[in-house]
Amino acid sequence: MAPTAAHSCRLVLSLLISAAVLRPGLGLYTVNSVYGETIVMPCRLEVPQTLMFGKWKYEKPDGSPVFIAFRSSTRKHVQYDEVPEYKDRLSLSENYTLSISHARISDEKRFVCMLVTEDNVFEAPTVVKVFKQPSKPEIVNKAQFLETEQLKKLGDCVSKDSYPDVNITWYRNGKILDPSEDMVTALRRQVDPATQLSTVTSSLTYKTTKNDIKIPFTCSVTYYGPSGQKTIHSDQAFFDIYYPTEKVTIQVLPPKNAIKEGDNITLKCLGNGNPPPEEFLFYLPGQSEGIRSSNTYILTDVRRNATGDYKCSLTDEKSMIAATTITVHYLDLSLNPSGEVTKQIGDALPVTCTISSSRNATVVWLKDNTKLRSRPSFSSLQYQDAGNYVCETNLQEVEGLKKRESLTLIVEGKPQIKMTKKTDPNGLSKTITCHVEGFPKPAVQWTITGSGSVINQTEESPYVNGRYYSKIIISPEENVTLTCTAENQLERTVNSLNVSAISIPEQDEADDISDENKEKVNDQAKLIVGIVVGLLLAALVAGIVYWLYMKKSKTASKHVNKDLGNMEENKKLEENNHKTEA
Repeated sequence: MAPTAAHSCRLVLSLLISAAVLRPGLGLYTVNSVYGETIVMPCRLEVPQTLMFGKWKYEKPDGSPVFIAFRSSTRKHVQYDEVPEYKDRLSLSENYTLSISHARISDEKRFVCMLVTEDNVFEAPTVVKVFKQPSKPEIVNKAQFLETEQLKKLGDCVSKDSYPDVNITWYRNGKILDPSEDMVTALRRQVDPATQLSTVTSSLTYKTTKNDIKIPFTCSVTYYGPSGQKTIHSDQAFFDIYYPTEKVTIQVLPPKNAIKEGDNITLKCLGNGNPPPEEFLFYLPGQSEGIRSSNTYILTDVRRNATGDYKCSLTDEKSMIAATTITVHYLDLSLNPSGEVTKQIGDALPVTCTISSSRNATVVWLKDNTKLRSRPSFSSLQYQDAGNYVCETNLQEVEGLKKRESLTLIVEGKPQIKMTKKTDPNGLSKTITCHVEGFPKPAVQWTITGSGSVINQTEESPYVNGRYYSKIIISPEENVTLTCTAENQLERTVNSLNVSAISIPEQDEADDISDENKEKVNDQAKLIVGIVVGLLLAALVAGIVYWLYMKKSKTASKHVNKDLGNMEENKKLEENNHKTEA
């Protein structure tokens, strides 16, 4: 028993001495750990061959030790002291490395590794530092809007669950906001008693300007971790900037150059402030008093007299005003005559299309949907002049502004008839044609002399420009007379043509003779008549000369040869008789 007691005394003495003695050459060693993870602290001492056991302790703030783990070198036995805050969190390895799971802020202490031999106690201190990365900073309690030239709280930048203390910095458009009279920050820290983690809040009071419109604001938190200093940035935050109206503008819908009579006009007044003004005063042309309205004022079914200057202003600052000029485009068209007009062939008809417009207008004439090259003018109406005429005009600059008036011209005329006949080259038939002209279309009826019967087997041409023909083919065995009757609402016209029997040759008449050919035929007829008249005059002169000569001869030879004279006279009488028969 004596040796054991002596040994125990020496051990206690050694422990007491070792509380103040450190192994030469060893200083403070720091272990940086992350909150919630495992703290690993190597002993940092060489294990002596005569080691009896190893032991770990930590020091309280007052310097008193608290033993937490023991390991025997001979029995390989590990024992953990009854320390509540480290219950089930400690692990001591064979090389006397101490591990503490689920690191806490309270684990920030000075720990000491102790290796004990029979002759000495060796110690190696380790300082534990615990770090907790803060949450991503967030801008909360954001102002709904900021007003220019007013110092107003912009928001709070909050960073939670950090250790140790952190710093918060504000940024405008990516640049640090330096403290000034236009910016005030306030920092608050709140520590959770259970976890000892901090929540840091920085409030920013800021005087905004119009330059902050659509500019992002952010904040960052700077903290220290096991590997050094780091920074985390918040998401961007944008703020609605309120500022007073500095300018008023007026808009016109539809666009000013496209307004025409009958349109609805919307005047829209805008102020460049934020929020924009909700009420304005609208001034109509010639009115000095404004009409209070929202930012729009509507005019319906405008007329040309609505052309003029329109203005709008703020209700509380009438000098801030905007103006615009509106032209209401118009287009008038008058066609004279118009509608349905009935005239007689050969009549004159003046036609006028009068345009009145706010701008130069283009005029187009159409006849039966075909564009005419010029305005129609009728000094002597013909059947081909009849039709549907349209005078159309529009303003190219104004969509939809178009006018048109129409004239339906009817040209009437009494029936006119011309009959022609033509013999077949074989001499077996004759074609009789009745050329008819008139409007409304005359109805044609054929009759033949003798029986007076109506001939139905006829052939008609198309009715074009008031003209057409009706023809029949006959083979008369005796001379007949064909009658063509043409009748419309104006008059009944009759014409007849004698047609000889098919065995009697007769001269055909031309089917149709143009005006030019008529003139040539008349010239030829005049020439023939002139030649015939000249020949007759020459024969007359020759006859007179011959008569005078014969009279003289008769007087001279009256008594010479009476019988011879009688024979000559008989001969002349006989010649004259032959001429008469011929």
